[in-house]
Amino acid sequence: MTPSSPETIDPGSHRLELRFPGIPSQVARARSLVTAVLGRDHPLHDDCVLLTSELATNAILHSRSGAGGEFTVTVLAARDVVRVCVEDAGSEEPPCACRANAQSTGGRGLPLLEALSHRWGFTRGGGRTAVWFELPLVTVPAGWAV
Repeated sequence: MTPSSPETIDPGSHRLELRFPGIPSQVARARSLVTAVLGRDHPLHDDCVLLTSELATNAILHSRSGAGGEFTVTVLAARDVVRVCVEDAGSEEPPCACRANAQSTGGRGLPLLEALSHRWGFTRGGGRTAVWFELPLVTVPAGWAV
């Protein structure tokens, strides 16, 4: 899902897309967008907020969005999955889930995305990069609880 792509949305789904200036203070606003769509009580809220924060920060630090550009965050919450996409103004290199050493102060965003999300990926085109992730809403069937 990129912000410009058409999509079919279930009647019970919620979708919201906002564009933000590429400045550090807007990362908090991106997190607030996730809260506005999901609500704080949603079981995937905290993971979605964390991963959105990482992607918005990456957009500012590693793309032209942070050099006077902007980035877009799209949140889609369906019955059984939450999907978030952060589209930025592009960079010379594609996103890299490189491993940071223990002393590094950065480099953990995409490894976190890899560890916490069910699926994630990116598309590049038209000078822009869109990084997305999905988290499924898994429920335990009755009788499975011990």
